[in-house]
Amino acid sequence: MKYLHWSFSIFLLIALGCTEKKQMEETYSLFVGTYTNGQSEGIYKLDFNSNSGSLDSTQLMAVLPNPSFLTFSSDKQYLYAVQETADFDSLGGGVTSFSLEDGILKELNSKGTGGAHPCHVTFSEGGQIAVSNYTGGNLAVFDVETDGSLGKSQRIDHKVLDTTKAPHVHKAHFNDDGLFASDLGLDGIKRYFKKDSIWEAAHQSSIDLPEGAGPRHFVFNVDRSFLYVINELNATITVFKRDDEGSYNPVQTENTLAPDWDGGKSCADIHLSPDGHFLYGSNRGENTIVVFSVDKNTGKINLVGREPVRGDWPRNFTLDPSGQFLLVANERSSNISVFKRDEEKGTLEFVSAMDFPNPVCLLFLEN
Repeated sequence: MKYLHWSFSIFLLIALGCTEKKQMEETYSLFVGTYTNGQSEGIYKLDFNSNSGSLDSTQLMAVLPNPSFLTFSSDKQYLYAVQETADFDSLGGGVTSFSLEDGILKELNSKGTGGAHPCHVTFSEGGQIAVSNYTGGNLAVFDVETDGSLGKSQRIDHKVLDTTKAPHVHKAHFNDDGLFASDLGLDGIKRYFKKDSIWEAAHQSSIDLPEGAGPRHFVFNVDRSFLYVINELNATITVFKRDDEGSYNPVQTENTLAPDWDGGKSCADIHLSPDGHFLYGSNRGENTIVVFSVDKNTGKINLVGREPVRGDWPRNFTLDPSGQFLLVANERSSNISVFKRDEEKGTLEFVSAMDFPNPVCLLFLEN
């Protein structure tokens, strides 16, 4: 019995050692969307070590003009990338579908988005993607075929919603409540529901923001009881609470910039931590990530602090799959900054910065 006990102990130590080694060596693929008006050629892939926070092994995955935003299908077998241009065809920009096989991107097809400068793309569990045309002022919703390629589309025009303002659709999001689309020019989050395969205005057709706020990106908490919107033009974050009828109503607005900041205002991206306890937003100009704690009962936020991004013009940022690191795409300084995240306090500690040409979008391929 003593021999069996000793043998089991040795086996357990070896097993634990192997598990610890696997955790230490956990590496994730990071796909990077870029602007190609400089040295970049398209979509790249990097390896990210979730133990050290290091980035390496840069690989060009696809040559494409201005693939400024990327998204995966739910099963991670397909990737979709916008072409943020005005000359894909006579109507504006384009979107391209790729299959991802054995770590290689294979182009399936490309289609025009029906509007200039598409700046965001998102995937639906229902087998569609939505592309936000910023200058075009409209939203294109494509069916996704069984092989991952792009099929027929519906175009939702925001120009007809307001004749006094210029629409600028910036982000779309699918969930069980329908389709949500932020319009920076119309100062609102437009809502749609699906009826007989066509998207139509929902019962709360617009979640309105103050005049000149410029809603850009947004995020829901897990059960969608709260909605957080980062406003580019007035540098604020607005918290909305969902009522019993499914409508969202504002409950709080907080500034993202330091009180003594006298430069330009240009917020960009927003994300919640995996546990929902902290909210992060990017400030271009001030070049910081602002950190708020979140009261999960009321949804309200409280300022924790701001962290310089060690770069210029932080566009998109993301949290790695482990939740321990936050990575920032600094478009103008052409680098990606990595920060260690204190999961108890929400604060960020600078780890390193990697030179990278005009990064705009950071997308992890989770194992």
